Amino acid sequence: MGSPALAPAVAGSGVDFERLFEDELDYVWKALRRLGVREADLDDQVNEVFLRVHQRLADYDPCRPIRPWLFAFAARVAAEQRRLSRNAREIPGLPLEARDESPDAEENAATNETRAHVLAALDELDREKREVFVAIELAGHSGPEVAGALGISVNTVYSRLRLARTEFTVALRRSRRTP
Repeated sequence: MGSPALAPAVAGSGVDFERLFEDELDYVWKALRRLGVREADLDDQVNEVFLRVHQRLADYDPCRPIRPWLFAFAARVAAEQRRLSRNAREIPGLPLEARDESPDAEENAATNETRAHVLAALDELDREKREVFVAIELAGHSGPEVAGALGISVNTVYSRLRLARTEFTVALRRSRRTP
């Protein structure tokens, strides 16, 4: 018999957690990757996001879109993971494990080289700008959705987005010039 803590329908929210997990797993994985979570840590961090979502699912307002709400969890988890001291000693550029080269939707949209340049440029953005840039430019959320999810004003969202676009473009050009 299953644990009551893992019941699929959470009282008060009307959301089926198992279906939410299945439907949004890929979205959360991509959001975390774009927010700078190392590939070696992605599985654990995706699980952490969904653990927190499950704990707070009763607080979700079904009148609002689910993805910006999930993005807020992903942004917090990514920020916490990046602050860990073990990441400060990491040597950038060294592969931690063999990559799975089987194509997915993201790889069909861009080559591995282009993705590496984009991720390198994203790594140069500070956390606040990166969160807004990823949410709007890569995940397709609106400014008001991002503002609500991150608990900041819409003007702050657009200010960070403008600065992030400029910094991202400069970093991307620099990354492409570097052999």
